[in-house]
Amino acid sequence: MSDVNHPYGGAFVGGTHHFALRVYFEDTDVAGIVYYANYLKYMERARSDMLRFVGIDQRAAIESGAGVYVVAEAHIKYRGSAKLDDALLVLSEVRQVRAASCVIHQRVMRGREILADAAITAAFVADGRPRRQPRAWIETFERLRKEGKT
Repeated sequence: MSDVNHPYGGAFVGGTHHFALRVYFEDTDVAGIVYYANYLKYMERARSDMLRFVGIDQRAAIESGAGVYVVAEAHIKYRGSAKLDDALLVLSEVRQVRAASCVIHQRVMRGREILADAAITAAFVADGRPRRQPRAWIETFERLRKEGKT
């Protein structure tokens, strides 16, 4: 049984991170359809949860000045519309790892239906410039990428 006093956290199934959420009134327009930019927010939450789950402490990295992840590129295709009160699932998979960035494939799903499909490039920066990701983080991403291929 989960602790109701702690926020929900996603989990990995194989090499894919699963993050469930619900569409609230604040996410929708007057017609009850999710505003397109909110899909990016859902994906951001899922990526942050994925990093936390594998032990990457973004807050500590920011506070220590080590660096921070920023979205350098986002390619997204909208395929359907989520509506008020829909139960959604964001699936995230590491697809590519570079010295200072990684590419994460993300899908926002309603059941088996893909509502949004994206490739997000997250770059690691410090003082506004790209910086090599910590070695342990690169190794973690490589492990996740390999698990996602199986």
